[in-house]
Formats: sequence, C-alpha cells, structure tokens
Amino acid sequence: MTSAWELLLPAASAPARARGRALRQALRDAVRSGRLAAGTRLPSSRDLAADLGVSRGLVTEAYEQLTAEGYLRSGRGAGTWVGEAVRAARPRARDLSPRSSGDLADFVPGTPDLSLFPRSAWAAAQRSVLADLPHEGLGYPDPRGLPALRTALAELLARRRGVVADPERIVVVSGVAQATALLASVLHARGMRTAGVEDPGSPQHHALYASAGLGTAPLPLDDEGLVPGPLYASGVRVVVTTPAHQFPTGIAYAPRRRAELLDWARSVDGLVLEDDYDGDFRYDRAPVGALQGLDPERVAYTGSVSKSLAPGLRLGWLLVPDWLADDVVERKRTTDLGHPTLDQAVFARFVERGDYDRRLRVCQRAYRERRDALVAALDEHFPGSRVTGIAAGLHAIATLPERYGPEEGFLARVAEAGVTVRPLAAYRHGGAGGGPAGAGPAGEGPAGAGPVGAGPVAAKGVRLVLGYAHLTPGRIRAGVERMARAV
Repeated sequence: MTSAWELLLPAASAPARARGRALRQALRDAVRSGRLAAGTRLPSSRDLAADLGVSRGLVTEAYEQLTAEGYLRSGRGAGTWVGEAVRAARPRARDLSPRSSGDLADFVPGTPDLSLFPRSAWAAAQRSVLADLPHEGLGYPDPRGLPALRTALAELLARRRGVVADPERIVVVSGVAQATALLASVLHARGMRTAGVEDPGSPQHHALYASAGLGTAPLPLDDEGLVPGPLYASGVRVVVTTPAHQFPTGIAYAPRRRAELLDWARSVDGLVLEDDYDGDFRYDRAPVGALQGLDPERVAYTGSVSKSLAPGLRLGWLLVPDWLADDVVERKRTTDLGHPTLDQAVFARFVERGDYDRRLRVCQRAYRERRDALVAALDEHFPGSRVTGIAAGLHAIATLPERYGPEEGFLARVAEAGVTVRPLAAYRHGGAGGGPAGAGPAGEGPAGAGPVGAGPVAAKGVRLVLGYAHLTPGRIRAGVERMARAV
C-alpha cells in the first residue's frame, strides 16, 4: 500500500461494528486537514479495500456518504476525487519580524525612515545589472563577495570613513549581526572564550556571542569611552566598541581613549571589533574617522546599509585583519556559500553611479530636521531637560529634571498615553533598571554590557533614549507633547 493511504490504517483496524464510521471520519479528517488535497484522485473501491484489508462494500459506502456530503465527487467511469468545495484549514505562516508598537509615537531607536528608500534609483540599478550580468554571474559567488562590490566598498569606506580598505580583506555579509557571529565563531576556534562589550550598549551581541560559545564581560564607560582599568582587569582579548558614536550614550571616543584602546589590543595580542552602525550621519561636528584606520591589524571593522538604506536589504561588510582573513572567509563559505549575487551587483552599481552618496545627503538633511524638532519639543514641554548625543547618529539621550521622576512611574504613565520610549537603563547588561515602556523593535546595532561606571550613565532624573529618524517632525512634536501631558 502506498504511504498516501496509511492515514486510513487506524480506521481499518477499528472493531468491526465501528469500522465503517471510523473509515468515513478518517477520510473527512484527511480532506479537512489538507492531507488529501482538492483534486486528489482516490483509489478504486476494490483497490482501497484490498490495501486496507476490509470489505469492498465498506469502502463503497464510505465513498457514497462522503460524496453526498460534498467531501468527494465522482462520475460514472471517471473515478472518485476529493471535492473542490472543501478548503483545508491550513495553518497561517506567522510573521516574526520586529514591528512598531503602533503607538502615536514610537521613539525606540534602530530604524531609519523606510519611506525615504530610493525605489526608482534602486529599480534602475536592478534593470541595469540584469541587462549586463553574464550568465556565469548567476553561479555560486566568491564567499567574500563580488569583486565589483568589494572594490566599490573599499573606495567608499576609505573616502567617507578613513578606513584602510583592501578589497581582498572585505567580506560581504547580511549585516552586522552576521559579521559579529562569523568573527565570534572564528575567535572561539582560536581559543577565546569571552568578549568585552560596552556598558551600556545594545543587548544583541550577548546572544550572538553566546551562540558561538563566547561569554560577554560588561565594561564600563566614562565621558571619553571605555575605561582602561576595567578593560585590562577583565582579561578579555576581544572587545566590541562603537567609538564614532557610542550606542546608546552618543559620545565619541576621545583621541586619548582611542589610542589607549589600541595600546590595550597590542599589549594582549587582542582585537577590537568596531561597529560603525551609523557612521555616515554627522550634523554639528566633523566626521570622526574610523578607529580601524589607525591600526588595521588590531581592528576588525563592520557596518551595513541598515541605517542608511533599509535593514530589509540585509547587506553589510566586515573588514578583517590579515591574520584573520582566511579563517573568516572559510567560515563564511561553510555558513551560506556567499551572499546573493544580484543584491550585491545592484548595490555595487548603486555605489558606483553615486546614487548611494546622493541618498546619504538626502537622509542627512531629513534627519537633522527631525533632530532639531526633537530638541525644540523637549525644550518646550520639558523645560530644564538636557539633550546629549545629538551631534551625530539617529537617536538622542534626554535627561529630564528629577521632578519628573521616579523613572518607573514616568515610564508607566507614558506607556498608558500611547507613547513608546526606552530608558537608558534598559541598555545596561541584563536590562538592569527595567525594560522599555512599550516594547518595540531593537534595530541592528552594537552590543550590551553590565555594571555602569561614572560618566555618561551616572546621572539623576529620567534618562531616555529617543530615536527620531523614522518619525516625521510632526509626529515627534505630537509624541513629546503627549508625554508631557501624561506626566
């Protein structure tokens, strides 16, 4: 008997007096569940009876009953089929992608304004690539990425971020998360067991490193960056940093602290992973060049288009020191055999034609306007507040006066008013200090840590991390006003 009819065996094994009823019910259930799809031809009553070891009359009666009920259809000489009237209740595919809370204003950072995505220019690049790409270009790609894209990225990163970029050491990845996971896996294979992470920071790197078998050691910050003493005392040999615009405090590492961080890496034969998650957006200060440019053999550099274009593109890059390059490339090969060719070719064309630079200029103007709207609204509705981290990036830190505290009560009232915000304390290692007021998507970005030192985190009052890039100026003003009314 074919496996298609094994689902009826339990019915055929039922007691003789209940066998007909059991067979009819088994057929009904098979049609309803979709195991027997509409249009499926059933065996003849003679063949099915022989397969099941029951009388032909039992099968004939079941077919006739289910035909009368509409589950089956039959015609003289045409056989018996599953009817079209029954639509199986198929399980719906769940959507697990992060979504906005749907509140009036969702200030959770991590997402750019997706309505600014350059659809026309991207579509033009796609058409151009499809017209020019040779047939062999659709084969398995170089695991590092298409040479054209790696060359374009090397020029772009050197020009915009001061990176020492060799196309042979660039690996195209699906984003900062994959870059982190690849590097963590390679470091684990080399004997490292713990990675240092900034505190406060994004909580995502903890899980990424854990998946590769590495623990995380929280390292405190002050107003200049990672504090050297705890870094040396931690015993780690790899540390994840966001030196150009620390997430979430918004500070830029001081020149002295950048030099001290590199001295540490050399002294322990270690590595700094530089996450340049929003390095293209600077408003009131000159761009801070990438740390990698100071010592390419002690810094691995990663970034993506998640903030500059759209996170759904899943396009990023990892620039690794020479001593790690072969291991990272081999791990990338065994992970996914390379990034999708068409996506790489389109982005390469987008960069080569200058479309990427033009898009960054458009976004920079829009995000500066939104930042200014946020600062003005906070000044109007929360007088006495201090706003920091606003010279760059896509979010700001707002420290409200103590009279608006305690923080837990503030967050509860704001959430009830339909505004989603996260406190700075939510970005401490393990979420110390409470979670967000209204959960929202935590965009791709840097990593989380533990007990907080002095400096950018040690302040009284309500401290909020406010993302503004994805909100229009009007939504920003309305959201801040609603927060003020709530408290």
